[in-house]
Amino acid sequence: MSSLACDCPHLESVGEVTKDELIQKSHGSCQDCKVKGPNLWACLENGCSYIGCGESHVDHSTTHSQDTKHCLTVNLTTLRVWCYTCSKEVFLDRKLSAPSPSAKPQDSNPVQESRMTSNLTLKTPHAVIYENLDVELEEEDELKTRGLTGLKNIGNTCYMNAALQALSNCPPLTHFFLDCGGLARTDKKPALCKSYQKLMSEIWHKNRPGSVIPTNLFQGIKTVNPTFRGYSQQDAQEFLRCLMDILHEELKEQMFEAEEDPQPAILEEIMEEDKNQSDNDFQSCESGSSSDHTENESRKLSEELSESAMLIQEDQKEPESMKSWQREKKNSNHLNQNNCLQDLEKNLESLVEDSEYTSQGTVKVQIQSRISAPLLSEASSTQLSSSPPKSGSLWTSHKKVPTVCLPKKKRQKKYRSVISDVFDGTIVSSVQCLTCDRISVTLETFQDLSLPIPGKEDLAKLHSSSHQTSLVKAGSCGEAYAPQGWIAFFLEYFKSWFWGPTVTLQDCLAAFFARDELKGDNMYSCEKCKKLRNGVKFCKVQKFPEILSIHLKRFRHELMFSTKIGTHVSFPLEGLDLQPFLAKDSPSQIVSYDLLSVICHHGTASSGHYIAYCRNNLNNLWYEFDDQSVTEVSEATVQNAEAYVLFYRKSSEDAQKERRRVTSLLNLTEPSLLQFYISRQWLNKFKTFAEPGPISNNDFLCLHGGVPPRKAGLIEDLVVMLPQNIWDYLYGRFGGGPAVNHLYVCHTCQTEMEKIEKRRKMELETFIRLNKAFQEEDSMAVIYCISMHWFREWEGFVKGKDVDPPGAIDNSKIAVTKCGHINLKQGADSGQISEETWSFLHSIYGGGPQITLRQTVPVPESDAEQSEEKIDVETRNV
Repeated sequence: MSSLACDCPHLESVGEVTKDELIQKSHGSCQDCKVKGPNLWACLENGCSYIGCGESHVDHSTTHSQDTKHCLTVNLTTLRVWCYTCSKEVFLDRKLSAPSPSAKPQDSNPVQESRMTSNLTLKTPHAVIYENLDVELEEEDELKTRGLTGLKNIGNTCYMNAALQALSNCPPLTHFFLDCGGLARTDKKPALCKSYQKLMSEIWHKNRPGSVIPTNLFQGIKTVNPTFRGYSQQDAQEFLRCLMDILHEELKEQMFEAEEDPQPAILEEIMEEDKNQSDNDFQSCESGSSSDHTENESRKLSEELSESAMLIQEDQKEPESMKSWQREKKNSNHLNQNNCLQDLEKNLESLVEDSEYTSQGTVKVQIQSRISAPLLSEASSTQLSSSPPKSGSLWTSHKKVPTVCLPKKKRQKKYRSVISDVFDGTIVSSVQCLTCDRISVTLETFQDLSLPIPGKEDLAKLHSSSHQTSLVKAGSCGEAYAPQGWIAFFLEYFKSWFWGPTVTLQDCLAAFFARDELKGDNMYSCEKCKKLRNGVKFCKVQKFPEILSIHLKRFRHELMFSTKIGTHVSFPLEGLDLQPFLAKDSPSQIVSYDLLSVICHHGTASSGHYIAYCRNNLNNLWYEFDDQSVTEVSEATVQNAEAYVLFYRKSSEDAQKERRRVTSLLNLTEPSLLQFYISRQWLNKFKTFAEPGPISNNDFLCLHGGVPPRKAGLIEDLVVMLPQNIWDYLYGRFGGGPAVNHLYVCHTCQTEMEKIEKRRKMELETFIRLNKAFQEEDSMAVIYCISMHWFREWEGFVKGKDVDPPGAIDNSKIAVTKCGHINLKQGADSGQISEETWSFLHSIYGGGPQITLRQTVPVPESDAEQSEEKIDVETRNV
């Protein structure tokens, strides 16, 4: 029972009451005016069975309390209790039984939830007091050995074990699964988030075993991605991308409009105002865009993004070998949006500050979605950076150029997950046509950075004085080498001839962000010139992620053979400075990173062994994870490692001070009149992120400010109760919200859910009836085709697996036009339905195009033809 329940002295007057009795009463009506529910109130006085209406009608329940002096009444819809004498809500946890098994979170699904909306209760969470919100300052000796659990090799799975240990030692991600484990729920198969949550619990348990076998997680990965079936050695980086892709899809949540960037409306306004501005002005878009926002607005502004687009575009000369599981992420997750539309404009000015615009020049701004990075052939090219993206322009505007009309399409849903919160960053890249001076600016969301390892000639170019000048002018990474003088450069250069080049991680970053001249076979396709032109590309980071994943491209795969680059790349354990690669006016305030873990590969391109070096967050010591063996190592051992994948975490002493400050306030807490509820997910960010961003309570609230019915049974996993002084401090420091000190099940959402359930039932029953008649029909003149991709989405909706209905029917991917007629594409993923079924679905969802298969029916011969054939037969017989 909540501590607040004891504050009401009138609880003793409550008789024995059960939830079933209250539910039965909810089907009744007001004893005075006979109005029926919802929101009837039942008197809880011992021996009183009065039921009255609420304020939405005549409020006979209040009249009854005033006449009889009965204090307590319960809402029969929400089962919340109100004391008239105390004028406040009280809690009857000790009186009401626990939620029924059917409402347990792990057994719930949208269909079941909507069927029992009238039975929903909201159990108020107890106040949770953290002894220490600075999780890095745990002092208990028993905690110092947590996380040192090995993983057994179950058949060439060292790549998986090393990757899992590296992720396990990323506190923002691991603490989500440990502290918010109740949120690791999904109805999607293979429910990998549950397997991962269980594995993290075993690894970080205080009574941890020496080693565990990650069988369930491995089986789940193999179910989704056939590449990992069998017992052959695989790539650790490919496994990481696959794992995080699946976790994102299973844990993603829809973002509300309040969390989204109001960019589209602002863009339209600016583009209208742009007609009256000078010729040298240009449009921009908000650079702090979330990963899902950029993706969905990309779809809103363009017909289709290329599914072969990459995280960070690789050298176009490299052959692509995409795995079957790699695909464009349709929805990705929430990033804090702290800057305004002018930010990117300032970035562009800084990137092209030495460029002169003519009256014919153009600036194009493009937004590219967050996509699942395909593992491409890792060629070590002489080029120092990536080639330009080939996706089309999303919008373009310039003076003396007609303003592009933004298409009025249905607003796309936007999603976020803990994966995107932790690992997603944003790069702003610009490509300038050297003929017309048109500049194309692209915002790309990345999950990791794949860096080339520069050779001797590349290092010479990077360190040369002339290259420094050009880089600085281009706004790229020349700042990284600006302090180096001629003498130091030549000493380093001649030293490399005798002992080989010394390559640092800063060199790899500089090579990636260096200016790229697009010429020859790699010319730029200018949309204004409508031709291939010479161009220049340069890019910088607009927003750094909380954890930066860096992949060093050590493997080169040719048509007939593969090779490995064994060059040692030195990397810092602390203080990786990324300031030289940060765009001006970026919202990222912290650019210093500390190393968390390193994945290393020993061997050749065709065979080898993976291990991981990880820093334990509780004792700050480094350990080697070699399958089930865990050994403490020195920092020198880590720095001499042949790094393949590195995980860096933002470093901030201010964030630790904030956590200490809140901890001290908790210890000094005095009883307060109000208790505030805060998102458990955001509190986890506060405990583990260097930049947690504004408070966001929208993960447990609906658009109407209440708790969605489908989350009512999960409320204890979603929120934490904080004293008023702690809320005031956090709210004053980080902003956001909204402030919540009262939880209730949203009646509006409850009503909508009931309507959705009725719609599901109607559509499903109608389809089954029509399809049964279709199967019983021997021959049909016309059969209609429907895209199975759309049909699976519809099936998921009517079966309750998906909350929202699908969009319009989309047969575009299974249709082909021949001779002016729309036909079914050969080998298309399609299904066959009757004309009645098509008409039924089309009347609800619309869309198209309509694709039909017309069966060949024998045409009856005419009587004359039959007579001639008969005569012919008779003549031959004679």
